[in-house]
Amino acid sequence: MARVRTPRRVRRPRERGSVQAVVDETIALFRWLAWASEHIYGEDAQGATRRWILRALQRRGAQSVPALARARAMRRQSVQPIVDALLADGLVELAENPAHKRSKLVVLTQEGAALATRMDRVDARVLGSVARDVAEQDLVAAAATLGALRRGFERLQARRA
Repeated sequence: MARVRTPRRVRRPRERGSVQAVVDETIALFRWLAWASEHIYGEDAQGATRRWILRALQRRGAQSVPALARARAMRRQSVQPIVDALLADGLVELAENPAHKRSKLVVLTQEGAALATRMDRVDARVLGSVARDVAEQDLVAAAATLGALRRGFERLQARRA
């Protein structure tokens, strides 16, 4: 007579820790932001890193490609082709870097600044609509929490380097 196996107990879903819950929600939100950005910015602003570079230059001024890469925790070799495409599109230009002979500074052109400003206006409209039912204090707390987690990753990376 063949032995009949006892059915396995159905496992309850594992409880997520609060940090994991924040990470999971951040990833889900990132996917929605990526979807939305493909629909709201138009042809000129395609690609999250491309948009980020334009905004970083507008908000923090001229930077070298290695500095842009470090700020995004990316390799310079990954940022360079995006900067090259922005150059080809006339949205940025290169300027002499007094701090380094070979590493030029990436500077927004008038067209690049206008595009970054237009993206900020679109963001204000869309994000304001999406977040209208979220309390200001909750948004401030969420930003502070995400910033603290990012700084934790930065410290971890710095220790590994």
